[in-house]
This record gives sequence, C-alpha cells and structure tokens, in this order.
Amino acid sequence: MPLTPEQRRTRDRVERLIRLMAPGLSLVLAAGERLSQMVAPEDDDFYPVRPSTLPPEPPPVEPPPARD
Repeated sequence: MPLTPEQRRTRDRVERLIRLMAPGLSLVLAAGERLSQMVAPEDDDFYPVRPSTLPPEPPPVEPPPARD
C-alpha cells in the first residue's frame, strides 16, 4: 500500500530530524564510553566466548554432472 502525502511528509520530517541529531547522539555515545572506561577500566563481568567443542560441519557435496 503506497504512503499518503501526509505520511510521506511525516516520514521525511522524522528522517531529517534523525540526520540532524545523529552527530550529537554519536558524541553522547563516545562520551559515555569514555566515562565508563574511566569509572570501571576493567570489566569483571566479562566472559569471553568459548570456542565450540563440536567439529566443523563438512562442506556440502555437489552431485556429479548428469550424463547425456
């Protein structure tokens, strides 16, 4: 179902607002990351991902080409 003209205008306004706010939001995220590293430089609750103990799956086998 196509958008109505009013819906298109609203979508354009929201997208424009997001584009305008993006640099500021990026700065907030960067500042928050810096602050969290200063407050707690080591993450005691960090658990690294464990490698799987299962062997890797073999690649799929392609059937031989059909003979004429």
